[in-house]
Amino acid sequence: MKYDQYGQAHTNVAELYNLLYANPVLDISHFVIDDPELFNNSVKALHCDMPILEQYNMAEGSVQDFDHNNQQKWFMPAEYKTLDIAKWVLGQCKTDAELQRTGIELLMFQERNLFPMLCYLKYLVDTMRKNNILWGVGRGSSVASFVLYLIGIHRINSLFYNLPIEEFLK
Repeated sequence: MKYDQYGQAHTNVAELYNLLYANPVLDISHFVIDDPELFNNSVKALHCDMPILEQYNMAEGSVQDFDHNNQQKWFMPAEYKTLDIAKWVLGQCKTDAELQRTGIELLMFQERNLFPMLCYLKYLVDTMRKNNILWGVGRGSSVASFVLYLIGIHRINSLFYNLPIEEFLK
């Protein structure tokens, strides 16, 4: 498996054949292939019950444009797309220290154009709570974010443990 500068995974037919040889029940329907023409033609000619593989196409433009374009495709109800996430998060603060830390973090998220991601994470947490889906308490650098704690992504209060936000948004 190879990854391009945008993080898109792709492989070639020879590698895919090796994967299928090792695991004949492998679901290949979501693989993106550099050169699927021979495989796809064989599937059509043999009338096999196999998926047609998608052609890998290198994206164009900057990584930021690529990310922005993909964010536009996220499934998220309109109420979350239009949510003033900064106002909502600031409304969760109970002390001046929380307000100050949240303000600093929100500026850092805004500089990186990550407000749509915060809206999506709020939608994700609300959906998991509504459907009684259990998720982890938090791990890795994400626990350094007090904003993610307020949204409910993790349960580690970074203010209590004095975790600097720079550990998350490097």
